[in-house]
Amino acid sequence: MTKDQSDPSKQIRRREIIRAGTTVEQMVRAIADMIVTGQMLPGDKLDEISLAARFEVSRTPVREALRELGAMGLVEREPNRSAVVTNVTETYLHSMFEAMAELESICARLSAERMTIEERRLLEIEHRASARLVRQGADEEYAAYNTEFHSRLYRGAHNEHIHELVTQSRARLAPFRRAQFRLSGRLAKSYDEHDVIVTAIMRADSAAAARAAYAHVEIVSDASAVFAAATEQKERGA
Repeated sequence: MTKDQSDPSKQIRRREIIRAGTTVEQMVRAIADMIVTGQMLPGDKLDEISLAARFEVSRTPVREALRELGAMGLVEREPNRSAVVTNVTETYLHSMFEAMAELESICARLSAERMTIEERRLLEIEHRASARLVRQGADEEYAAYNTEFHSRLYRGAHNEHIHELVTQSRARLAPFRRAQFRLSGRLAKSYDEHDVIVTAIMRADSAAAARAAYAHVEIVSDASAVFAAATEQKERGA
């Protein structure tokens, strides 16, 4: 009998974590952040047993986390072999952000044309409220808000097919978009970029909204590429 098996409280806690549905998400985020910031390099193995012990879960949620990381393009796995960290090059990252910029531009343009009065009102209220997070330097909270801000644009486009495409693309880029907020001064710049988008949508200026959203994602791409470049340099020096 293992130590975990002899400790009922640990077993209960483990089952509760899995049932809560947050463990897989937390693992995906933690591992993705380590990959993006270069703490894990391309070719590094991701052993299920070690990860299960680290996060105090069974191997089942670990497999699910690795599957999601694979869908993001951060991990690859061959049959009967351990998962390994993939090599996300600057070129590949740029191509993903280029596609994302086009999709976000479409969403912003359609939001300016189609958002209801209530949707516009809530977009502006939430945007203004996020200024407090910028003043506090609350990186994690702002990152969570940022996800919701962009989700409002996706929903505001009122096009189910575009919504599906843009959310799938965003999921793959999520770790890199989140990493941008580690850069000095990025929160304030992000707020200012959002402000241009919101102002255009409130004025129903679809062309300005599209331009602002495209420019915003281009800037995010440049900020996020810092981490890809650092990882490539670190890998060459390893």
